[in-house]
Amino acid sequence: MKTKNEISAVIEEGCKFEGNLSFNGTARIAGVVNGSIFSNDTIVISEGAMINADVSANIIIIAGSVKGNIKASSRVEILKPARFEGTITTPSLIVEEGVIFHGTTKMRDKKSPNASV
Repeated sequence: MKTKNEISAVIEEGCKFEGNLSFNGTARIAGVVNGSIFSNDTIVISEGAMINADVSANIIIIAGSVKGNIKASSRVEILKPARFEGTITTPSLIVEEGVIFHGTTKMRDKKSPNASV
C-alpha cells in the first residue's frame, strides 16, 4: 500500500525517453525526456535532468533543466540550480534565488474561470 508522497515512478540519470509519459502518483525524473509528461499528482524534476517537453501535473518541482510549457493545477516550485525556458501556468509559483528563468508566467486562480470575483 502506497503512502502519500511515495514516489511511484522513476526515470533515473542515464535514461533517455522520447514520447508521451503519463503517471499515476508522484514521479521523479533525473534523466532526459523529449515529448510530454503528465501526472495527476506530483512531478519532481531532479538536478541533472534535461527535459524538453510540455509538463502537466498538480504539483511540479524543478531542480533540473526544463524547456517547454508547464501547467500545474496547484503550484510550481523552481529550485536552484534549475534552468527554465518556456511558459508556466499555475495559481502559485515559487522561484528560488539563483534559478535561471527565461519565460513567462500566467497566474490563475484555483477557482472556476466563470466564478465571480
